[in-house]
Amino acid sequence: MSRKIVSGAALALTLLIAACGAPDKPGGSSGKTDGPVPDKPGKAVTINILDVAGDLQLTQGMIDEFVSKNGDQIAKVTYSKATAPELVGKVKAQQNAGRVDIDLVLTGVDGLAAGIDQSLWTPLLPTYASRLPGMNDYLPGAAAMQKLAGDFGVTVTYYPSGPLIEYLPAKVASPPKSAADLLAFAKANPGAVQYARPSNSGPGRTFLMGLPYLLGDSDPKDPVNGWAKTWAYLAELNKYVTLYPSTTSETMKNLANGSAKIIASTTGWDINPRVLGTVPKEAAVGTLQGFHWVTDAHYAVVPKGVDVEKQAAILNLLKDMLTPAQQAKAYDKGYFYPGPAIKDVPLSMAPQESQQALGEYGRPEYEQLIASNPLEVPLDAKALVAAFDKWDREIGGAKVKK
Repeated sequence: MSRKIVSGAALALTLLIAACGAPDKPGGSSGKTDGPVPDKPGKAVTINILDVAGDLQLTQGMIDEFVSKNGDQIAKVTYSKATAPELVGKVKAQQNAGRVDIDLVLTGVDGLAAGIDQSLWTPLLPTYASRLPGMNDYLPGAAAMQKLAGDFGVTVTYYPSGPLIEYLPAKVASPPKSAADLLAFAKANPGAVQYARPSNSGPGRTFLMGLPYLLGDSDPKDPVNGWAKTWAYLAELNKYVTLYPSTTSETMKNLANGSAKIIASTTGWDINPRVLGTVPKEAAVGTLQGFHWVTDAHYAVVPKGVDVEKQAAILNLLKDMLTPAQQAKAYDKGYFYPGPAIKDVPLSMAPQESQQALGEYGRPEYEQLIASNPLEVPLDAKALVAAFDKWDREIGGAKVKK
């Protein structure tokens, strides 16, 4: 950077600022944004939480309970929601303005990775790992998802996801048992097989990422050079797909009204819509030969620019969220089934409402399916974007329902 001459007016302004005290630092306060994080905030703080993953459905009860019991640390919490694609722009704009008002973000892999790529997140690990002992108790799948977060995110909820196929037994007497069977069914029943646009849909992207394992592709983690069988299969399937809904919810409604007979699903998308009545209770699910679970998780991240007093409260909040009693709330009504990220959190620990919903709409076979099939982490952000782009251009972009 070239050296510039400071004018007399600029110098006077500098001296005036020095005399009057420094302007507010990022974080919406004049607190420190770097340096050691204290064990507790010096006084109760307000924490502003942004959810871009639907995670509050699983964790708001955990957060609210901590706040109610720790008023000396957190005076108030505000909640807001946005979509994952909006996240980077929101946080970056605040950081560029020197005033960060988002203190904690709850995000999926997409927002986590995009923020890492843009250097938006404060590294919490390994510096503060000892203050988050629950991370030592992650389920194996959750521990693998935590590796994707590097030093930045903390896994707060987890599920094996899918891909599953879902159907109504009255409409599909002999469901497909393999990817070849599914293709044959689609050919015999044009328009009957449906999955939503992968970039807009958890089940859609899980189906996309699960196919390389089902088909025995050369490199399931490389959609550009390692998915020859997958892209050929999707192109053939596309001949018999009349439209791709833009949201998962549309596929669920289409299954219920009979305009689709088989849809892509996940454990959470199987259970929760049946609890809510969107999909008939009698809907069934299945796996295809060669099935591997593609896992998913939600993370807590702290933007750079949040002051250390708030970081102290957030670390204590996250510590509490990773205890068995709080993790049990993640069962919810099957939205992210099972939900808990740590070991030894049986359904019997969950709130009565969750136990009742899952007792009626859950599937006992999931426990065995989760235990007996391989768990695979999803594609990293760069590979996932490449897969979405190729799908949009070469497979189904022209048939996405607007």
